[in-house]
Amino acid sequence: MASKVKDMVPAGQGSVAPPARREEEVPLFSLQREVNRLFDDFFRGFDLRPLRVAEEGWGGFSPKMDLEETEKEYRITAELPGVEEKDVEVLLTGNSLTLKGEKKEEKEEKGKSFYHVERSYGSFQRTVPLPDGIDLKKVDAEFKSGVLTVKLPKTAEVKKTGKKVPIKSARK
Repeated sequence: MASKVKDMVPAGQGSVAPPARREEEVPLFSLQREVNRLFDDFFRGFDLRPLRVAEEGWGGFSPKMDLEETEKEYRITAELPGVEEKDVEVLLTGNSLTLKGEKKEEKEEKGKSFYHVERSYGSFQRTVPLPDGIDLKKVDAEFKSGVLTVKLPKTAEVKKTGKKVPIKSARK
C-alpha cells in the first residue's frame, strides 16, 4: 500500500519546501511571541536571564520610563536605580528630551566564610521625541530616591487648542 501512495505523489513534490507564511496567517506565532514577552517582562527584575545581555547589553542598562500627559503638562519619570544625581544629565532640544548618565554600583559583602563583590558599570542614553507646544523656559527636573521626574509645561496656545471630538454610532 505504501508504494501505491508514493506513486500518486507527482515527481519532485516531496522535495519542495512549503511556501513561507506571514506571521499573521499562523496564530501560534503571535501567541508564542506574546508568551515570550510576558515571561521577559515577569523575570526582568529578578536577574535570571544569562548575563542580562538581551536587555542591557554588555554592562549598560536602559532606564524604565513612564510618560504622562495632563491638561497643563507632560511628565516623564525615569527609574534610575544605583545612579546618583551628579551622574545624570537632562538635555532638551526643541523636539526631544535626552537623558544621559552613568551607573556605577558596587556591592560588597563579607562574612566569616565568604567574600562577595558585585560591580555594575555602564552608561545609558534615552531620547524621547516631544510634541510641539512645550514652554521650554519652564521645564523642571527633580531627582529623588533614584527616580528622575521631568515636568514639561504646555504653552498657553496648546492648552487652548484641545477639541472634543464627538463619537458617532455606526449602525446599519
